[in-house]
Formats: sequence, structure tokens, C-alpha cells
Amino acid sequence: MASEVVADLAGRGDVDDAAFARQWVEVRAARGYGPARLRAELRARGVAPSLIDAALPAVTREAQLVRARAVARRRLPALRRRDPVRAAARLRDFLRRRGYPASVVVRVLRESTGLSVED
Repeated sequence: MASEVVADLAGRGDVDDAAFARQWVEVRAARGYGPARLRAELRARGVAPSLIDAALPAVTREAQLVRARAVARRRLPALRRRDPVRAAARLRDFLRRRGYPASVVVRVLRESTGLSVED
């Protein structure tokens, strides 16, 4: 019964996983989440890998850098009260949990703190 309803909705275009994936990536990326986190969230929601792959190119490397820099700017004031090396490590860990790739994290750390904390 439920599968018939879903099939009917999909047939009418009311259920569109590709559109959902694109919209999810757009909204969550704007909130500061990186591609690894977005991929995991979509996978957890049952979106097919091919649809995830199609939705993620919308998050370009330059857009990732811009968003990661913004996240770092918001996070740094709370971390600056700590030892600079420890603050950089915490910022690194925070950006990685948000789903940013290591190359973006290292670049943002160097720009934001002048330090590079290796994994």
C-alpha cells in the first residue's frame, strides 16, 4: 500500500530525490557544511549515491573556501582565549567535523591563525 502511494507520487513528479538532494546541498552548504558532511547526511536519508554525486558539484572548491573562512571567523573569537596551537587544533577539528576536506582546512588555518596543525 505505502509503496503504491510513493510510486503514484513519484509518477506525478511529487517525489523527486534529485531535486531534494540539490536543495539539501544548497541549504546546508550555505549554513557552513562541507561536502563530506553533506554526502553523509544525504546517504543517511536514503538518497542514491548517483544523485548525491550529481548534487555535490554545486559546492565548488572556491565556495568551500569562502564558507570555511566564514565559519572560522565566527568560531575564532571563542577559541582565541586558549593557547594559539590548541586553538588552531580545535578549529581544525571543528572544520573537519563540518565536512571540509583537509586541503581547505589547512589553508583556512594558515590564513586565520598563521599556524598549520597537521592531522
